[in-house]
Amino acid sequence: MASKPNKKMLQRMFIVLLCVVIITVGVSGYRLTLLMLVRGEKYQGMASEQQLYDSLISAPRGNIYDKNMNVLATSTTAWTVYIAPNGINNISDEAKREQVRNLIADGLSEILGVDREKTYEDTGKRSYYVIVKKKIDKETSDKVRNFITDNKDYKLTKYIGLDESTKRYYPNNNLASVVLGFVGDDDQGLAGIESYYDTTLTGEPGRVVAAKTAQGIDMPFTYEMVEDAVQGNSLVLTVDNYIQYVCEKQLRQAVEDNKCRERGVAMVMNVNTGEILAMAISGDYNPNEPFTLSSADQSIVDALEGDERTAKLSELRNRQWRNKAVSDAYEPGSVFKIITAAAAIEENKVSLNTSFTCVGHTQVAGQAYHCHKRTGHGVLDLMGAIGNSCNPAFITISQMLGVSTFSKYFEAFGFTTKTGIDIPGETYSIYYSKEDMGPVELASASFGQTFKVTPVQLITAAAAAANGGYLVQPHLVSKVLDEDGNVIENKSTSYRRQVISQQTSEKLRTALEGVVSIGAKNAYVAGYRTGGKTGTSEKIDKMNQTNTQGLYIASYVGIAPINDPEIAVLVLIDEPSAGNIYGSAVSAPVASAILSEIMPYMGFEPQYSEEELKNRAISVPNVSGISLSDAKAMVTKAGLIYKVVGEGDTVVSQLPSSKDSLYSGGLVILYTDETTAENETTTVPDFKGMSVSEVNSTAVNAGINVKYSGNTLSSANTLAYSQSIKAGETVSTGTSVTVYFRDSSIADFVPEE
Repeated sequence: MASKPNKKMLQRMFIVLLCVVIITVGVSGYRLTLLMLVRGEKYQGMASEQQLYDSLISAPRGNIYDKNMNVLATSTTAWTVYIAPNGINNISDEAKREQVRNLIADGLSEILGVDREKTYEDTGKRSYYVIVKKKIDKETSDKVRNFITDNKDYKLTKYIGLDESTKRYYPNNNLASVVLGFVGDDDQGLAGIESYYDTTLTGEPGRVVAAKTAQGIDMPFTYEMVEDAVQGNSLVLTVDNYIQYVCEKQLRQAVEDNKCRERGVAMVMNVNTGEILAMAISGDYNPNEPFTLSSADQSIVDALEGDERTAKLSELRNRQWRNKAVSDAYEPGSVFKIITAAAAIEENKVSLNTSFTCVGHTQVAGQAYHCHKRTGHGVLDLMGAIGNSCNPAFITISQMLGVSTFSKYFEAFGFTTKTGIDIPGETYSIYYSKEDMGPVELASASFGQTFKVTPVQLITAAAAAANGGYLVQPHLVSKVLDEDGNVIENKSTSYRRQVISQQTSEKLRTALEGVVSIGAKNAYVAGYRTGGKTGTSEKIDKMNQTNTQGLYIASYVGIAPINDPEIAVLVLIDEPSAGNIYGSAVSAPVASAILSEIMPYMGFEPQYSEEELKNRAISVPNVSGISLSDAKAMVTKAGLIYKVVGEGDTVVSQLPSSKDSLYSGGLVILYTDETTAENETTTVPDFKGMSVSEVNSTAVNAGINVKYSGNTLSSANTLAYSQSIKAGETVSTGTSVTVYFRDSSIADFVPEE
């Protein structure tokens, strides 16, 4: 029979148990203290990371408007498609798990255009959030939702989600694309205004914190905290949508007509405020798809392979994004004679009546220089020297100024520093310093060779020469608005300095107006007083590097109205190769076409001379709905001719409409039958190379109406060089085609032999 534990044994057992309890409680307490107090914050954070889904809400970028509040760039709603692989991996049935993975990979790759194998691999990752594709539009997001709904048996809502975000949208596609720039996938500005004002345009992102399981799906209870995103500030540009459109249209046509190899620039600037009303660069891109090349450039890339292909792709993308107006320095040629003349007049070295003798050539320090008129201009005054773009006369003027004075004005007009325009990529000019310039360099510099400036520097300097002598800060942004549209910052006009006097500026404007009647007749604009200067420069450095001849830049700078200047226009065509290389024949007509469209738009009333009135367009009378006999009488009385189409007695429609205008002798089609009116067509003739009278008769015979643009009042050398609708196209009978004229016999510079 076992003996019962005695009192001493019971005491020992109690002590042992007490020790065990104390040790257990002590260890547990220590661990709890360690977990809850010492390391509590760490483990709480780890738990939160597993249980809380923390997502940023994209903040819409501010809008970009033109000066009339037309939207140029805005942010629209977009969606990010993601998957929750942890939820997929939690499916216990392996066969079903594979079904879901393949279903998601097949469906999303087809809808989103993503790689199917990569999507399949992503479904097997250890994560609750993997992005499949960002910034998809509503139509595509709806397809994803329909895909989820159509496969509800697989409960895809647990594995596929859509987060709302924003996407940058440019409603006008290519319009002003090089100015606007574009954004990357993270909405960060990568070029143009989008980059320069990125901080201003960027908003403050919001935040959503929601309870999730480790598989990335909602907890059975509700927890969500939302911090709303704040939209970025908006910008109002100085750019005018319509003026920008006109510049791009005319520049694009000029680049095509002249087979320009290195793109072109067309700019319009308010000479008094520095506001850039238009900055057109040919060879632009669609900022909605900034990495997409033109078909011509893409064909070049497609012909290459490997590293060569990659390098060319990068080169051509950067080329289409590059802002030639601020990033490419060039030799301005005879356009720079504006500055040389301004300095000489201001220093009282010359007046408008100062005489020069040109024998066709001159010599400086053993270096021979030729005039484009090899027989010489004879005796001519300053106005004649500028109008005829006489190099020997300007070489004489430069020697009268001397290196020190010439360099002083070169700097004063802003050519030694950047303009500070508010767009990225502005480059420095390249020039001889006062210490390095000798008489030969000075002679070449007087007519715009041996140094390089940017187009924006040149138009800014030309504006100063015309506006009374004030060098203004060129700029592209006029206002900054908050999210409610309130103005929070005005970008006011900034005057850097006065370079020349009002009197000198007035004299110079008189000379520049004379240029349009002498050497820049192709810059003529009917009804308006304008002035300007042409230029043709050799690309000497490139010709030497590539051992290539015949590389030129043709340019023109115009001022309008010349009697009360408000705008300057610059047109630059880089490497024209269609036969004519002179600024007077290549760029001046483009400036004329631009001014003829934008001057009436800007509210400038034309004042026609008697000769111009004879050639002025006639308003087409409204004859629709009246008897054929009355319609014929009204058209004839207006100085127009008619053609009847149909067998009826009443005019049911007409072409062109009463909103249009025609020149004397223009054709009005009178339709007396609805069916015939719809089917009457004609083929556009090729007007290029024709005189004004030849164009008119050819147009009448073809049933085409013509609008004349450019230099139509000049000599027998005035011929059509371009047309708004290409030859051979089929159009409705009576359609108006704008035909552009120029005098190709005018030259402004021939390189010395």
